[in-house]
Amino acid sequence: MSEDEFRAAMSRLAAGVVLVTAFDPEDGPHGENAGMTATAFMSVSLDPPLVMVSVRNDSRMDELLERQPLWAASVLSEAQRHIAGRFAMKGRISDRLLFEGLPHDSGEVTGAPLVHGALALLECRTENRVVAGDHTLVIARVLRAHTPSEESGPLTYFRGRYRRLG
Repeated sequence: MSEDEFRAAMSRLAAGVVLVTAFDPEDGPHGENAGMTATAFMSVSLDPPLVMVSVRNDSRMDELLERQPLWAASVLSEAQRHIAGRFAMKGRISDRLLFEGLPHDSGEVTGAPLVHGALALLECRTENRVVAGDHTLVIARVLRAHTPSEESGPLTYFRGRYRRLG
């Protein structure tokens, strides 16, 4: 099977879209926020509360989450397509510029950015990392969960595009 065949088959699986974020205290004199768009994010366990995100090996977020166990996930609403696109673009600008003008707060537990208007906000601590091919599965305990918004539907990703549910 070719990569293209596999990619085409998996593009038929609809996925929710989250912004995974962390605060990097080692970047610059005052630290810096970092973020990435993820569609490979899921609930793993209710007791204890665990989630998992898949990050590309040797990416900025992989390197950061290897040394920074505290991070967050903002479950994006259908009105936040622009945020997903901003943090997913190839050859993107610096994380500092990506967060500029983006309404967010720092998490109480993790210090990681939590995006205003998200459907759900999760603050997490990494418990395990599993290398799986060209990605690493980061399994984390949810330390705090908040559902600030129910006014919008979820942002989904299907057949290589962001879509609205329904």
